[in-house]
Amino acid sequence: MKKRILAAIAAGLIAFGSFNVSNAASREQIAAINVQTASDFQFWNEDSPTKAKIIEFVEDVTNPYSSNYIPPEDRIATFDMDGTFYCETAPIYFQEAMFLHRVLEDKNYTAPKKYLDLAKKIKPKVYAKQKLTPAESKLYFEGLTAVYAGMTDEEYRAYVRDFMQDNETGLSNLKRGEAFYLPMVEIISYLTNNGFQVYIDTACGVSTTRELVNGVIPIQFDRIVGSDFNYTSTNMGKDNPHDHFYDRFKEKIVIAGTPLKDNAKTIKIFSILNQIGKSPVLAFGNSGGDSGMLEYTLQNDKYRSMSFFVICDDTERELGNLKRAKSDTELALKRGWNPISMHDEFKTIYGDNVRRIN
Repeated sequence: MKKRILAAIAAGLIAFGSFNVSNAASREQIAAINVQTASDFQFWNEDSPTKAKIIEFVEDVTNPYSSNYIPPEDRIATFDMDGTFYCETAPIYFQEAMFLHRVLEDKNYTAPKKYLDLAKKIKPKVYAKQKLTPAESKLYFEGLTAVYAGMTDEEYRAYVRDFMQDNETGLSNLKRGEAFYLPMVEIISYLTNNGFQVYIDTACGVSTTRELVNGVIPIQFDRIVGSDFNYTSTNMGKDNPHDHFYDRFKEKIVIAGTPLKDNAKTIKIFSILNQIGKSPVLAFGNSGGDSGMLEYTLQNDKYRSMSFFVICDDTERELGNLKRAKSDTELALKRGWNPISMHDEFKTIYGDNVRRIN
């Protein structure tokens, strides 16, 4: 019996360590990532400057004899999600892609005409990576919540779970719920195991983010900061919520359908102040939407701090854009953010059988 158990454990470890036997790392395999020491990293190239910098930083600030020692209660690290540790390029952000699915493909839902017309018009542009007009972008943003009006939070999260089963667009052998950058998940695990409080500070909706990372990334729900839904009650009508008495026997809380309270750029700093209460010593982002968080972290004059910028420059294992990658690298170097080259530093991204297909 003991031999059979040991053999099963060994088989599981072999399957996890050899990505060529599966299409991509499953959510269960991602959840099993556990990096405690420098020798535990598997998914970074040996000569990765990012990995070396992270290890040196952690070993320095967790050493009680170092002049740069940071007490555990002040070891705050913030991560953007889309494009930082989760795919944002297939072809767009998760919740934007889910809007198109909801409006154009969900047979159980009839979209308002303005959103149906919008989705039909912009889908070809989105898939061709063409810029939307300001009017299209505004209506698109409104639709991200409007098409779920009347859903409870759990009903919405169930919808997210279902959409996670869809295949990613433009990448082979990868479901949307598996599209996590394995090297970046290792960083999150390493920091968590070394006494850091890790937060997500993202422009993605909070409920969307919570469902995507639930059971996969070791981050508590109360450490997820994102764009907020507006809610209402099924019995509130035009009442002001400050004055409304909520009757648990007669009503429920549902999504109001009004636009998200967007969490991007400088607002990310406000979110840090309001919901974390301390300045990060590490920050990880990938776009101008993360600039506030990255800059604010480097303004920390109490402790040693660093900011990192993920560059999507891999055109074979990801949907990289070399023109944008060049400008992003230049911006990172100019601002003192450490660029992370997916092409040069990631040994694998999602698993060895995931490749670009368009």
